[in-house]
Amino acid sequence: MTRTAPARIAALGAALMLATVMLAGCVGTPDPESSTTADALTTTAPSPSPSVTIAPFPMGESVSTTALPADLPQGCRDILDADVLAQLEGVPLNADGMGGGIRADSSRVCVWGDPGAAGTWLVTVIGYSPEREARDALYALGNDGYTCYEPRGGIRCEKTWDHPTLPVEEGRTLFYRDGVIVDTQFSNLAPTGYTNAIIDALWVTGLPTATPTPSASASPTP
Repeated sequence: MTRTAPARIAALGAALMLATVMLAGCVGTPDPESSTTADALTTTAPSPSPSVTIAPFPMGESVSTTALPADLPQGCRDILDADVLAQLEGVPLNADGMGGGIRADSSRVCVWGDPGAAGTWLVTVIGYSPEREARDALYALGNDGYTCYEPRGGIRCEKTWDHPTLPVEEGRTLFYRDGVIVDTQFSNLAPTGYTNAIIDALWVTGLPTATPTPSASASPTP
């Protein structure tokens, strides 16, 4: 059952406050070596191509015990399981000019899509995000019609909508846990189980919980 906006927002605040108390370990910080990556990578939202615009999420130092994927672009494949990779077979990964790689703030960017296919792409940004800024961003998404709940030891928010000019569906799915955000935005490319595969890879000893049944009008998200 989908929660009402007030209940959803209250749950977000409580869950994130609890996560803050439980967090321990090292502080995720930008990687100085990442300055050697492609000029297309920036500390703001990546621009995979002139026809792709994605919304940013606040990144920065955070208390976290979670390691980010390494050795991109192979690391983008390593965090997916065989079923998801089969759905992405033949789709280019971090193609030239699409903006994938490692940002100066250490965030990992995985871009699935052909540079010539303006309406079909999937971008995932994985990076450290401070608790207060992440909470504010997720709160804002809850007010913007996103469905938010607390599966697998974290906070997940998701929403889909129609492309403004093309007959395809777009959407965004975010998962926040242990100071790390997994932010996926897509257009006409939503592999089943995509986000769950990344969660299982980043947090091998995850805490799976029951996922609420979506309403009849809800569309599936990766």
